[in-house]
Parts: sequence; structure tokens; C-alpha cells
Amino acid sequence: MESSAKSVNMALISAIVAVATIGGLLFGYDSGAVNGTQGGLTEEFGLSEAALGFTVGSLLIGCAVGAFFAGRLADAVGRRTVMIIAAMLFVVGALVQGWTESHTLFVIARFAGGMAVGAASVLSPLYISEVAPANIRGRLTTVQQVMIITGLTAAFVVNYFLAQSAGNSLGEIGGTQAWRWMYLAQAVPAVIFLVALFFIPESPRYLVSRGREAEAKIVLTRLFGEEEAIRKIGEIRASFSKDHRPRLSDVTAPGTGFRPIVWAGIMLATFQQFVGINIIFYYGETLWRLAGVSEEVALERNIISGVVSIAAVLAALVLIDRIGRKPLLLIGSVGMAVTLGAMTWAFSGAATDASGNLALGETAGWTALVAANLYVIFFNFSWGPVMWVMLGEMFPNQMRGSALAVAGLAQWGANYLVVQSFPSMASGLGLAPVYAMYTAAAVISIFLVKTLIKETKGKELEEMEG
Repeated sequence: MESSAKSVNMALISAIVAVATIGGLLFGYDSGAVNGTQGGLTEEFGLSEAALGFTVGSLLIGCAVGAFFAGRLADAVGRRTVMIIAAMLFVVGALVQGWTESHTLFVIARFAGGMAVGAASVLSPLYISEVAPANIRGRLTTVQQVMIITGLTAAFVVNYFLAQSAGNSLGEIGGTQAWRWMYLAQAVPAVIFLVALFFIPESPRYLVSRGREAEAKIVLTRLFGEEEAIRKIGEIRASFSKDHRPRLSDVTAPGTGFRPIVWAGIMLATFQQFVGINIIFYYGETLWRLAGVSEEVALERNIISGVVSIAAVLAALVLIDRIGRKPLLLIGSVGMAVTLGAMTWAFSGAATDASGNLALGETAGWTALVAANLYVIFFNFSWGPVMWVMLGEMFPNQMRGSALAVAGLAQWGANYLVVQSFPSMASGLGLAPVYAMYTAAAVISIFLVKTLIKETKGKELEEMEG
């Protein structure tokens, strides 16, 4: 059953979504801030290509750990409490990354910041899905992806202007190198997130799972009215196991390791990364410089990618509750396969100039630029927002926290594998073979979506089956 439009307190729900998705903004900003700092990191710490890959990827190791433990902790101490802990890690991680002169301490801080990113990545959509009405849950959860891309774009814009002000990323502003300011700037939205979290309520579904039904009724009454609150508490209570509270073993199944719905979540989580999207986001500046453009032009192209990404996510936000999640995933898979194939072709004809830099001909250069931006559009119209929407809503209440822990670990593990391997593969194999691998992943995802994914549009969370 859906709540009547009259009883839904959209002002409160909108406020909750606005606060929760600041976590998405930080997720995007922290992910994008490294884009443009590779030169500074390499010079400051004397890094090889492999060491640079590890330094950049250390965030992602932290993300995997943070996503896993956040999902479990969210069942133990609450969604909001874990987001508060994540916000604190955001602040500390940003400040240490910006100021430290120790590579070891930088990596530790980046790992800690990664734990915060991983926690926010799974808890923001989970929290939103647990307070939103079913008929608009998809578009409200999609706001998370809007904020992720907004954060990425904000990082690209800040990095661009900091580099412009200092002459380049290695120049100084106020006695501090620009690349360090790129990390320090993250602390501002992190503090806002931390403070704002104290003004939103705990998830009512978590409260019911802990036997705190009186508190859950207060929250649900504020959201949907007293009559609907009483009905929802009964439905939520019935969706939890009567003999034990949520635990990790709820996601397992004899023989196959995990329940089929959890395998579907793992597939969504990993293939969102195997198509190579974060190579554009994390290594966009490096990628375009490999293609023969200057640092300034490379940073400008990052901003273009960010702007078109926001437009694509907004289109998904409009359509996700109308045409459903599965159709968007299929459209995205096909579109990404075509555009990645075009990028593979463009880089296959690349030459090396007298300085040893990769250079593209005019036709190939424009093909790569157009295909890259179309690829970003298809991703952010589909797999970008839809994966997070589905991970937040596709699992039954009893296993949602644990299933998100497993899927989040898989998502960030795949992210780390792709990002860590890119610098070495790009220099060893060349860009064309690397993009051919991402193209193959996009093609495979078409068949996996058809086989494993069940539509969740319009269903109450208590209707989800495992």
C-alpha cells in the first residue's frame, strides 16, 4: 500500500533527503578531489606509477572496509549514528591529507577518508529508502547520485580554479601548494554534513528492528500521519524475523554462498565499476593528458564531463519511478557498450610524439571526446543512480544492512581493482586494450541484467523478497 499524498510530510522528507545526500556530495567530492593532484603527490612523495596507483587507490580500500562495516554497524547502532561517525572521519581525513608531509600518514588519512566515503555510499540510499514513500522512492534516492556527481563536479571546478590561481597544481597559494588545497577544501562540506545530521531522526525501520516502536511511531507519525504510522509499524514488525535480530548470516544460503537476491546485488555493485566509469572521474586529467592535451584543457574537460553527468542524472530522476529500474539499466548497458567501443577505436590509432606523449589525430580526438561524454551520459542516466537506488531498496528488511555490507564491499573492491590497475595497464598495454575490457564488461552486463534483476518500482520495502 502507498501512503496518501495528503498525509505525507514532504517538507520533512525533503529535509531528510537533503541532509542524507550531503554524504553523497562528500562521496563525490572526495572521489573527485584526487583528480588533478597526481603531479603533486608524485613530486611530494617521489612515487612510481605503481605507488601512485596505490596512493590513489588507498581511499578505495578504506571505502570497501567502510561500506562493509557501516552496513553491519547500521543494524547495531543505527543509520544516523554511523553517518555521524563517517562525517567525523571525513573532516579528519581531509585536514590530514592536506597538511601532512608523511606519505604513510597521507595513506592512513586517505584510508580513513575512504571508510567515510564507503559508509556514506551505502547508508545514504539505505536511509532515504527507509523514510521515502514507495511511489517516489526511486527519484528521492536518485538525488544521492545527483549529489555524488555534483560533488565530483565541484571538486573538478575547485581544482581547476586552484590550479589557475597558482599557475598549476604544483604552484602555491598562501604558501601552500594548490594540490594540498584541493584536499583541504573537502573539510568545509564535511563539517556541514556533521552538524546537519543532528537535526534529522533515526530510521523508523531500524527503530522497529531494535524493539523501539514508540520512537518509531513518533518518526512515522511526523512523516505520514498517525493512522499510517500504526499500519506501517505492523507491516515493518512482520517483515523481521521473530527469533533473531538482523545478522550477517541472513544473507547466506547453503551451496551457493549467498541468497539469489544478494548475488544480484553483488552483480550490480561490481559491474557498475567494471565498465570503467571511475577512470574518467579519478584519472580524467591524466587520461586526457595521455591523449595529448595540456593540464588546463584536461581539467576543463573534467568539468564538461561533470556538467553532462548532472544533466543525465536529472533525466534519470524524472524517469526512474515512471519506466522502472530495469529498463534504465538495459538502456545504459547498451549505450555504454557502444560508446566504450568508440573510445577503444579512437585510442587504437594513437601515435607517440617526439616527446614520448600519446597523441590522437583530429578525427580520433573528437571521437574520443564525444564518445567519453556520451558514455558518461549513459552511465549517469542508468547504472550510476539505479545501482544505488536498487541496493537501498531491493533487499528485505531483515537482511538489508547485511546485504548492503556485502554488496558495498564488492562494489568498492571492484572500484579499487579497476583504479589500481589502470596506470600500469595504460602504460603497459595502451589505452585501446584497456577500454576494450571495459567494453566487454558493458556487453556482459546486458545479459546479467536480463537474467538477474527483478523490477522494484512502486513496491513497499516490506514487499521485497529474498
